[in-house]
Amino acid sequence: MSKFYITTTLPYINADPHIGFAMEIIQADVLARFYRKQGAEVFFNTGTDEHGLKVFRKAQELGIEPQVYCDQKVEVWKNLKELLNLSFDNFIRTTDKHHIEAAQELWRRCKQNGYLDKKKYKIKYCVGCELEKTESELINGCCPLHPDQKLEIIEEENYFFAFSKFQKELLSLYEANPSFVYPPKKFNEIKKFVQMGLEDFSVSRLKAKMPWGIDAPDDKEHVMYVWFDALVNYISALGWPKDLENFNQWWPGSQIAGKDNLRQQTAMWQAMLLAAGLPNSKQIFIGGFITVAGQKMSKSLGNVISPKDMVDKFGADGTRYLLLTLGAFGEDVDVTMERLTEKYNADLANGLGNLISRVIKLSQNYSSTKLRPKVGARGEVLDSSRLAGLARTINERMREMKFKEILDEIWAQVAWANKYIEEKKLWELVKNDPEEGEKVLAELLSLISEISDALTPFMPETAEKIKNILSGGESGEILFPRVK
Repeated sequence: MSKFYITTTLPYINADPHIGFAMEIIQADVLARFYRKQGAEVFFNTGTDEHGLKVFRKAQELGIEPQVYCDQKVEVWKNLKELLNLSFDNFIRTTDKHHIEAAQELWRRCKQNGYLDKKKYKIKYCVGCELEKTESELINGCCPLHPDQKLEIIEEENYFFAFSKFQKELLSLYEANPSFVYPPKKFNEIKKFVQMGLEDFSVSRLKAKMPWGIDAPDDKEHVMYVWFDALVNYISALGWPKDLENFNQWWPGSQIAGKDNLRQQTAMWQAMLLAAGLPNSKQIFIGGFITVAGQKMSKSLGNVISPKDMVDKFGADGTRYLLLTLGAFGEDVDVTMERLTEKYNADLANGLGNLISRVIKLSQNYSSTKLRPKVGARGEVLDSSRLAGLARTINERMREMKFKEILDEIWAQVAWANKYIEEKKLWELVKNDPEEGEKVLAELLSLISEISDALTPFMPETAEKIKNILSGGESGEILFPRVK
């Protein structure tokens, strides 16, 4: 693989970052770092979705222009790069000039090819989702994702995208690409949804009612519906349609999305690409929801955990580890700060941190290796089985987003090493039998070196600190102090 393009979905700019999106962007970052480590050239894209009704209303509420509001809010999203130690290469805003031009060009192509037309309609609309809701999707007459928001009735003439014409093409796309959506359970869900038949969906709004959007080409009365506009970022970020050389080098790409984006990313967007005559995405990874105390995170419920809350308590790498190990990729997880604290102390403070602290201290005091991993007889056995097996596990499972399984395997090695120290009574061995103690320390240093290398995509700061310690750098730092 010479090039790898990975993108997240774009979060709405009006809210503050929560750990659901933090988990999504950290997962994308892990993939980006892994493929760079494999020698691939990587392009990692993220950004913000800045049009739509809820952004417009929030700006009105504050008495400022929508663009001014977006310019203010975007900073908190850009700051995630430093907060979570992310390595994204591009941050796109849907208010960027080149993105607006790309969205308008995709609109023109869909219209020229006969897939956009006007019609009158009446729907129930959830402003929180910026989506139409059918009766079958509602619970007690409310959107299950935004139960505190009253559904609105929209009745007007808009442009519609001929989604209904793409059932066969989408099913053919899925059949030809058996790993198109991961995990398989989510792929089965979208295949069943498409098999049941598709309905055309609105892709514009009357400018007189909702002016905050990209102007529809050749029609001054309409602006693009936020979903049509925002999805185009995956290709506008690559320079499409003006820089086709760059676009063709990177596209098709892969993306990570939350499960509430399943239909939009795996069916609606793919149909739009087909309508415009463009290649489809390569692979789409669908994650689950993070809930807090059994409830979906919501400001109105007062149960939002922010990435900053976590970083303030656990550090950037501690936060990355905790979010990556909450549950298997694609599964919903329930979390509390108490549970996060317990896992941090068990796995990081008492586990990895304790291992490194003990081995480094004993090596500094009793070993002639001077912290350089010198593999002895046992180390050779360890290297050919335990360490090689760890590398295979990472390579095999990374491409299926099995981050928790990989980290669980790494922590199994940490647990083994801590147990090995106890069994050998290493603190006594280095004094009573220096030669044997030296061999055991060499084994452990070798293992720690491999663990450091394995952690590079997941916990880059920690990996770098361990490498620095092993190369002889002085460090009295406790990598993971216990927290309350």
